[in-house]
Amino acid sequence: MSGPHNGGKSEGNISDNKHNGIKNHPKEIDILYTNSGIPIEFIYNKKSHIPNTLSGVYPYTRGIHPYMYRSKLWSVRQYSGFGSASDSNARLRYLLNQRQNALSVAFDLPTQIGYDSDHPFAEGEVGNVGVAIDTLQDMEMLFNNIPLEKVSTSMTINAPAAILFCMYVATAEKRGISPTQLSGTIQNDILKEYVARGTYIYPPKASIRLATNLITYINIHFPKFHPISISGYHIREAGSTAIQEVAFAFANAKVYLDEALKQGEIVDHFAQRLSFFFSADNDFFEEVAKFRAARRIWAKIMKEHYHAKMPKSWQLRFHTQTAGSRLTSHEPDNNIVRVTIQALAAVLGGTQSLHTNSKDEALALPTEDSVRIALRTQQIIAEESGVIKTVDPLGGSYFVEYLTDEIEAGVVKLLDEIEQTGGMIKAIETGFIQREINVASYQSFRQTEEKKQKAVASEGFSLDNQMTLHENNPLLEKTQIHSLNEIKLNRDNLLVSLCLDNLRKASYDEQANLIPFIMEAVKAYCTVEEISNVFRTVFGEFKEGNPNG
Repeated sequence: MSGPHNGGKSEGNISDNKHNGIKNHPKEIDILYTNSGIPIEFIYNKKSHIPNTLSGVYPYTRGIHPYMYRSKLWSVRQYSGFGSASDSNARLRYLLNQRQNALSVAFDLPTQIGYDSDHPFAEGEVGNVGVAIDTLQDMEMLFNNIPLEKVSTSMTINAPAAILFCMYVATAEKRGISPTQLSGTIQNDILKEYVARGTYIYPPKASIRLATNLITYINIHFPKFHPISISGYHIREAGSTAIQEVAFAFANAKVYLDEALKQGEIVDHFAQRLSFFFSADNDFFEEVAKFRAARRIWAKIMKEHYHAKMPKSWQLRFHTQTAGSRLTSHEPDNNIVRVTIQALAAVLGGTQSLHTNSKDEALALPTEDSVRIALRTQQIIAEESGVIKTVDPLGGSYFVEYLTDEIEAGVVKLLDEIEQTGGMIKAIETGFIQREINVASYQSFRQTEEKKQKAVASEGFSLDNQMTLHENNPLLEKTQIHSLNEIKLNRDNLLVSLCLDNLRKASYDEQANLIPFIMEAVKAYCTVEEISNVFRTVFGEFKEGNPNG
């Protein structure tokens, strides 16, 4: 396992020290490590391997585009959503008015696990960690007065991804917006839910069927939409190392690729539509190197393993979010600095899209003021720092190139271990992936407890009278349920029954693509839970420790 080491003593590069004019250096120096456990020398010299590569050229270590941010900035895509669809709509329009150039939507927990706002399990959770979506009417309100044909939209949703995507498409269709005009990303990465987040519903086999059905449907009808965003971010937030984050995300991606190819997809058609989602954590140079190594590894996987022929198929496209797990509730203003450093690592690492966390997110959903600061952080990096003036400005750094090589070796080794266990599905079912993450998380916890990893904050800080936190409308749940009941009363319930019955019948046919049936159901104002319950009946529900559900 590629976890942090325990530390120790080393002779160090004494000869190198002399060559660099360092006198009276102690014989022993502390061994330091990156957060992934890669040993760090106190200085790197010309003996380090520096590849002579260009950006926009295989294997894309230095970036997937020749001119990178000189020709096009990353998408500023702040993750947002809370309360009712109306509340979230106001926040999304505020961000667009503040010159954000793309949208990213968070859904509440009931929506994420396929329940409506009136379900007993939803009590106390409606609109808390994202926007509550029960029916097409909520989606219509969420994007009211937002030009969907002009704005790229990302939706972080997995188990019910097909349902929410169909609602988005139906909303656009009612406005006369064609599929070819819609751009964005649907996360649709169910595998990481089994090891990192837990918002799964169905057993893996059924979940992968739904995910690949959606991938195939989007690839055919929506040329500017990414049908999946394979997430290393949530794996990292669960406690993994940087090496594990990349390795497990790529192992998941191979499952989706293999399944899509079984369904008749052509590798060069599908591969160009894949996107990824990574964390930008605290260890600055390791994070920069991680992104560089990830590009190189993915290019080799696509070219050498899948034999993709087109250069775009080899290119790793990814969104980055700063590390939520590193935010502290003590002295939250310090989080502004943390997020800035993490965001800079993402930019220097060559991200295509970026979310910067707000300073108060360890305490509550962000306020309008704090989300504006987070947005301005990206804009200042882009417009004032000068880091976008040249491509891969840390390329050629002896240290960064060393870390890039070490991360690549660690990821490849871990991918080989996963293959030896029987592949990613088997590794998940046997608990191999979960154990690896748990061990890494525990080692990181020990490092923090032993003060080998430090967080700058005053334990004596009191929040009282220091800052105003976001508060949801206390009447939200009642209002949302009332709205849901109104929809159920006024819709064509005979049509609802027909659509759900058609979906149920199609679900038993393993060769059927279920997306057209879901699309008809959402247009009839079937709810998220009603559609999810059809699948619960047919596929069952996944219970941890029982891979068959």
